[in-house]
Amino acid sequence: MKLYAVLFLVAISLAESGSIKSLVFPSETSTSYVEMVPLKPLNLGAFTLCMRVATELTGKREIILFAYRTQDYDELNVWRELDGRLSFYLAGEGVLFRVPEIGALQTHLCVTWDSRSGAAALFMDGRKSSTKIFKKGHTVQPGGKVIIGQDPDSYLGSLDASQSFVGEIGDINMWDSVLSDRMIEDMFSGKRVPTGNVFDWKTTELNINGEVVVVNTPQ
Repeated sequence: MKLYAVLFLVAISLAESGSIKSLVFPSETSTSYVEMVPLKPLNLGAFTLCMRVATELTGKREIILFAYRTQDYDELNVWRELDGRLSFYLAGEGVLFRVPEIGALQTHLCVTWDSRSGAAALFMDGRKSSTKIFKKGHTVQPGGKVIIGQDPDSYLGSLDASQSFVGEIGDINMWDSVLSDRMIEDMFSGKRVPTGNVFDWKTTELNINGEVVVVNTPQ
């Protein structure tokens, strides 16, 4: 795999405090991706994962939105499926949601899961899906890498252009708990909520590889 560039982005400066960055993936490729460095290990019995995403990819094509891979497993992946459904997978097993398809207009997505009850849900622009029971008693294992833009079928390897993300994605935040419905609604509408303690988009270090463009947009 050819490495075009590696950039290290740390906490935004005061000069950029009035803007928010997003990642633009301009074309289908097996070489462009972003590694997100977590604030703490992903040893998770519950989580809320949120992002803002827009893509013009259509048709029967899988699109990876978030990939967390350890040496042994795809521990946590978020997908748009071939039929347009949205899903997330834990250790190879998935739960799918039939919701409006994402498109060129920016969509705010959150997925939530709690090991104790197995309750899993998806939020789209602040609206909650039906709750499904999934992987009760499971724990997301630490020690892997989080990748945006690609689905590594091995540890940071075996990347497939046909599954790559093309479009704009950002505001990726993660908590090691399930946020309330109201907090997710507030997040969608731009109100202040507690920052993510696993990933805080404003401060999380990003390692940029390939042709990904970082765009800063005024808030």
